[in-house]
Amino acid sequence: MRSTSGPEAGIAPERRSRIPRGLWSGFRRTGTMAAGTVLAVVATVITGPVASADTAPDPVTAANPPTVSADPLPTVQVDGVVWQQVIVGNTVYVAGNFSTARPAGAAPGTNTVPRNHILAYDLTTGVLRQSFAPSLNAQARTITASPDGSRIYVGGAFTAVNGTPAYRVAALDPTTGAMISSFRPAPNSRVETIVATADAVYLGGWFSAVGSSPRAKLAAVDAGTGALRGWNPSAAGGDVTAMVISPDRTKIVVGGSFTTLNGSSNPGYGLGAVDATSGALRPWSVNGLIRNGGPNAAITGLSADAANVYGTGYVFGSGGNFEGTFSANWADGSLRWVEDCHGDTYGVSPVGEAIYTVGHAHYCGNIGGFPETNPRSWQRALAFSRSATGTVARNGSGSYFNFQGNPAPSILTWFPRLDAGTFTGQSQGPWTVTGNADYVVLGGEFPRVNGKAQQGLVRFAVRSIAPNTSGPVVTDASASPTLTSPAAGRVTVRWTAN
Repeated sequence: MRSTSGPEAGIAPERRSRIPRGLWSGFRRTGTMAAGTVLAVVATVITGPVASADTAPDPVTAANPPTVSADPLPTVQVDGVVWQQVIVGNTVYVAGNFSTARPAGAAPGTNTVPRNHILAYDLTTGVLRQSFAPSLNAQARTITASPDGSRIYVGGAFTAVNGTPAYRVAALDPTTGAMISSFRPAPNSRVETIVATADAVYLGGWFSAVGSSPRAKLAAVDAGTGALRGWNPSAAGGDVTAMVISPDRTKIVVGGSFTTLNGSSNPGYGLGAVDATSGALRPWSVNGLIRNGGPNAAITGLSADAANVYGTGYVFGSGGNFEGTFSANWADGSLRWVEDCHGDTYGVSPVGEAIYTVGHAHYCGNIGGFPETNPRSWQRALAFSRSATGTVARNGSGSYFNFQGNPAPSILTWFPRLDAGTFTGQSQGPWTVTGNADYVVLGGEFPRVNGKAQQGLVRFAVRSIAPNTSGPVVTDASASPTLTSPAAGRVTVRWTAN
């Protein structure tokens, strides 16, 4: 469920275990014992936040593919929040709510340059692209590229680009950031998501009209001229927050808080598929299981690979049943797998055989992952196997929907630590994730990654190009073991788990 209670609180309760064989070498004897003395040691492990990744599992299997490293790479920083990124070649384009950018390592307010709600940076270096500096007069919520990379499409709440009127959606030159003046649709409210083909640009969001023509949260315009097309599916009862188009460009999957799509609530309750030409409803059977709609629940993110669609969601109250990530078959929307980690999930991106997600998960025990802690702690970035490898167990924490018996992926060893930020007032870290064959990039409002200052943007790389130096992160005042003797011949050792 959505949490606005502030940053992670403390460490988990103590737990007892034997000292692993490999840790003995780290203890030095500081005194002497009589020959034959037997010393019994009871180890108390205090669990703390960790940063880890399995970049070279042995063996590599469908249940255990390699992940990118947990090493945060230096990346340009922002002073607000990043809502979405898109990778085009070696450039990452960024949309959000911010007014300045600064280099990696620079403290807030130092070495800043103006960047009004949009910027671009080099994927391999993390350095700001100086030539791309368009200026929006209000926040950008979504960003994508034309299939050939010749245009960058951006949508949001703005009404001007570079001082020229542009109502909530614009096309930009990918090098200079200049607005392409021939493309000027005019939705009457915020654009939350954009999907582009060579011929058409599909819009989703809050709007009820484009220009003088009614459009209920969904519309399509000509990619060249911006002229409104006849495509006119209707989402009602809530907004559209995410879309993704099939590899053959014949259907578009739509997600959000709407309760009907083209008048249907199954499929169409927060999730559904429509024809990319006619707008007619297409079969999408996973909506019979995944039910998020109305004011208290939504599908928050959608992405895809050649075979599958991946979606994320949140629920806080009535009207929904799903937090976590699902995978569905492109052909008919039948379920591939579901992971029901408790805690909102906001974005998802498939990269090779791993599926990366961002949110604030606090319990993944139903699929064999980490338990609930007291006080509660959150893992804000996770990875899962692309393949289904098991089944969901009966829900073991809280009054959440029971997805028991459905196919489930494996949770992978990729646990970077991202702190919650304050910019949105929602106490969240990353809001978006995307990647390519070499990198996974996260954006949001986090101020630190693995305990090091890195605000709003961060990159992670595959093993061959990563430093591979990140290890467990200790945030407590001291990680030094403490030794006490509760009885003759016994020593209790307490240390923070790494």
